[in-house]
Amino acid sequence: MSSENRLDIVIFGATGFTGKRTIPQLTKLLKSDNLSLTWGVAGRSEEKLKSALLEMQQKTGEDYSKIPVIIADIDDKESIEKMTAAARMIINTVGPYRFYGERVVEACVKSGTHHVDVSGEPQYMENMELKYHKAAKEKGIYLVSACGFDSIPADMGVIFMQKNFEGNLLKYHKAAKEKGIYLVSACGFDSIPADMGVIFMQKNFEGTLNSVESYMYTTIKGGPYPGATIHYTTYESAVHGIANWGELREIRRKLYPEKLPTFEPKLHPKRSFFKNKFLERWCTIFPGTDRSVCLRTQRYMYEKHRQRPVQVHCYTAYANFFHLMVTLFFGAIFLLMSKLSFTRKLLLAYPRIFTCGMISHEGPTEEKQEHTLFNFVLVGQGWSETQLEPTDQFPTPPEKIALAKVSGNNPGYGATCIMLAVSALMILTEKDKLPPGGGCYPPGAAFANTSMIEKLNKHGVKFEMNPEL
Repeated sequence: MSSENRLDIVIFGATGFTGKRTIPQLTKLLKSDNLSLTWGVAGRSEEKLKSALLEMQQKTGEDYSKIPVIIADIDDKESIEKMTAAARMIINTVGPYRFYGERVVEACVKSGTHHVDVSGEPQYMENMELKYHKAAKEKGIYLVSACGFDSIPADMGVIFMQKNFEGNLLKYHKAAKEKGIYLVSACGFDSIPADMGVIFMQKNFEGTLNSVESYMYTTIKGGPYPGATIHYTTYESAVHGIANWGELREIRRKLYPEKLPTFEPKLHPKRSFFKNKFLERWCTIFPGTDRSVCLRTQRYMYEKHRQRPVQVHCYTAYANFFHLMVTLFFGAIFLLMSKLSFTRKLLLAYPRIFTCGMISHEGPTEEKQEHTLFNFVLVGQGWSETQLEPTDQFPTPPEKIALAKVSGNNPGYGATCIMLAVSALMILTEKDKLPPGGGCYPPGAAFANTSMIEKLNKHGVKFEMNPEL
């Protein structure tokens, strides 16, 4: 199919829990930005796709009767290739991605189609970068994973803090060079080396960010609201991710043959559990993919932009010590049972039993989703000064601390769908602000220079510096 006849966006898996909920969010974003992009839905069953559109039409009041429906079965390679050839962008919501993701990515590369998904699976994401980054650049397309909760708040949150903490040193560099001018603000420096081209300093945020610790927690407004908290597919992805964690070593050895320089002081992980003085909450290490996504972005920033990489550790915060202990207890059982084939089958066969009802194939109710609030609090440390080279070492310990927060509601399936749709639109409408030429990236590397944070702020995902905690 010629590029002129392609739909701009196709939501693959539009009958699923996440895919169906992406439909109204995409519609809302297109109307808000007055974009006349064309879109359609894809999946195995025409009847179920039309039913999903009708359900969302009744919920939103939008007319979806003329939305194109594409039949595509993940087990039918030809149908997947026809689907990707019919679109400029695939929003892929069919997981677990370790089983189904590569088939769509491969087809997208073949047809020259952009691809975004909500994977939280490091093995899949890093393997896709290893195998398809070069091919994607040759095709001029973008493959971006982890475009939902909780990786967008973590990765873009670090980017947000980095820009505000350090000042927008690089924001106007390219434009100033094109004009042959120098931009210098009065921030207390007597002189700036001319070979930097441009310095734009914000006095309150000048400096160098060394490390970020993120703390994620959710709260329920009102309630209680019975039923599951997480949909089964998210749980299934986590089980298989833990079971196959050992794959990452070999993937990373091939993906990153050269180690980054050592940056001091090194950010060490905290104890197994502790109380955070800013939040007054008990915390433990977050076992998800956020840290690996953030570190991939920071490596990219260092290698491509000579920007000092920020060290990152991620934690989960709990309202009290009892909730923390209960989580650690069930987490230990989950970890052990995921490692063995027999017990892993039990975990997957009886999710309600092994999670005390938190996981189900039906997922959380609409009421529970809308009353669930999320917060990502980021604590950054660094120096008030800047260095000419990213590898320069500071003679003194970090003396500057800053706080940022990313917050919103309905994290798993409302905010995620907003983030996913915004990610697709960034690629289609702000391609000139993405890494040049295409490729496979984490969201922070892909969207650092776009208006993503402004768009998310506008649609209920709030980024703020120096928040009230």
